[in-house]
Amino acid sequence: MESITLAQLLEAVGGALLGDFDDLSAPILRVDTDSRSIHPGSLFIPLTGARFDGHAYIDSALKGGAAGCLTAREREDLLPDKFYVKVADTQRALRDLASWYRGRFDIPFVGVTGSVGKTTAKDMLAAVLGMKYKVLKTEGNRNNTIGLPLTLLELTREHEIAVLEMGMDRPGEIDYLAGAVRPDVGVITNIGDAHIENLGSRENILKAKCEMLPHIQPGGAVILNGDDALLSTLRGNTPVPAIFCGQGEGCACRAQVTGGDGVSHIHCRLITQGMDREVKVPALGEHMIYPALIAAAVGERFGLTPDQIEKGIGQFVPTRMRMNILHRGEGITILDDTYNANPQSMRAAVSVLADSPGSRKVAILGDMLELGPFAPALHTGVGEYLGEAQVDCLVAVGQLAEHIAQGARDTGVPQVIQCQDREEAKAALPQVLCPNCTILVKASRGMKLEELTAQLLELTAEG
Repeated sequence: MESITLAQLLEAVGGALLGDFDDLSAPILRVDTDSRSIHPGSLFIPLTGARFDGHAYIDSALKGGAAGCLTAREREDLLPDKFYVKVADTQRALRDLASWYRGRFDIPFVGVTGSVGKTTAKDMLAAVLGMKYKVLKTEGNRNNTIGLPLTLLELTREHEIAVLEMGMDRPGEIDYLAGAVRPDVGVITNIGDAHIENLGSRENILKAKCEMLPHIQPGGAVILNGDDALLSTLRGNTPVPAIFCGQGEGCACRAQVTGGDGVSHIHCRLITQGMDREVKVPALGEHMIYPALIAAAVGERFGLTPDQIEKGIGQFVPTRMRMNILHRGEGITILDDTYNANPQSMRAAVSVLADSPGSRKVAILGDMLELGPFAPALHTGVGEYLGEAQVDCLVAVGQLAEHIAQGARDTGVPQVIQCQDREEAKAALPQVLCPNCTILVKASRGMKLEELTAQLLELTAEG
């Protein structure tokens, strides 16, 4: 973050200065929201949640070196030489500050959302755009109402373009985030079942994702998955020009898989307005054509050459626990895709497993959360897909995963092991391991199946 003044903070958040502090030129060097990691000269923003209230730590943050704070509570005792800015809501003020701060930078902004693959698309975009520009991108899971504003506040004059991921689990959230980002290019990767518990239907999920569209700046564009049935309904009905990407002939940017080694990469032919060539994508699965196409389309829009686009795709590295390929001894491969899961990403991951060269294919799958009343049928569908994909073994972890297990049994998966929790699954792992096997580990984030990946690493030797 570049330094701002107290006067600028008051302007950004519409707050009122409390007490006798009157140095409006006082500098603010950064923003902190955790009182345990305060930096000298920072602004402390106390956030509130169902089980915590950061206001209780204001004094600790100020004594720890913060220059001042925001507060939505009245303050009886004010520490000397510290400023206090009263706002109606501290989380909203964080977003407003980030939105104001974003306006100081005359650089392109790319906003990425979608039910599945938005993190992969963001990482691929950053890899490609990084061939020409200094990129600020969303790190880790900072795609929410707190993480995205904090990412915007990391902008400096060194950055030449920003790629920002926007997640949501309820209506209005994309509108809230996109209003701060105001993207020049928007990306919607697809419409799936993620968070359908809160939104009720895929049609409502489409509406929620499309909340980004009115915030795309004049002269901008939106990149859409042309193979997605719901996104295809937006043809001719977007406020800025739409570029459709996919395998279908109706897509301006098209791709098809031409090969791969089943171990580390695929080859695909990319056809866009400015390029027609085969590229190597360092990831597995036919679904990886979509982030490659998105990156190519956005890269072309910002002046990258075909050589730069191809090189950037080749340098893509997935976020940790996003289909990380871990090669172990005795030909064992672990596909660590434990970051999150929904029905569409589960099927895509199982397809990667099915296409792997391993002689035995094992799926360790846990509950998919936030599916509401649709959960049993959607879990059963994943289990049935395991049978269609000819997976050899399923380890189902969790209560909802019982439906995965049932679907797998119904479609002839030879070995199905049902576990109530992670500890029970850990005990079962030795019996599913064998030389030349490939093991997929995947579930919703709340299931914490990365613990099973760690257990597998302990049980196997380095390759």
